[in-house]
Amino acid sequence: MTTNATARSGYGTTLTQKGALLFGVVFIIVGIAGFIPGLTMDMGTMSVGGNDSMAKLLGIFQVSVLHNIVHLLFGIVGLLAARSHGFARQYLLIGGIVYAVLFIYGLFTAGMPTAANFVPLNIADNVLHLVLAVAMILLGIVLPRAGARTAR
Repeated sequence: MTTNATARSGYGTTLTQKGALLFGVVFIIVGIAGFIPGLTMDMGTMSVGGNDSMAKLLGIFQVSVLHNIVHLLFGIVGLLAARSHGFARQYLLIGGIVYAVLFIYGLFTAGMPTAANFVPLNIADNVLHLVLAVAMILLGIVLPRAGARTAR
């Protein structure tokens, strides 16, 4: 027997694909917002990379040009992942693992003026990375099960 979750292949059809689509859209919005004055404070201090960028999205999350581009690329991958149930699940799980690694990295570098902090991170970024890691991994595990129904 096959499940509807594995049999469907349309864009954004399963809950897992919708989850990937949602994260993809949010990451694209965040990536674009990181370049908009008013949404990002201290735009004049934004650097390409490194910890010297003092630009802050919504006045809270430290960003750089590289940081914003990574958000845009991560969002595009999410939109592409929404085309397939399997790819969407991988996007959520692997993306969650990437954010877990970023969280651990941030524990040692967030707010520190060291060369190791090549991605501008502050404590707010680090907390957000933990939330994203947990949410993406949980959704990558739970949504395939929630969307699976036995074919009749």
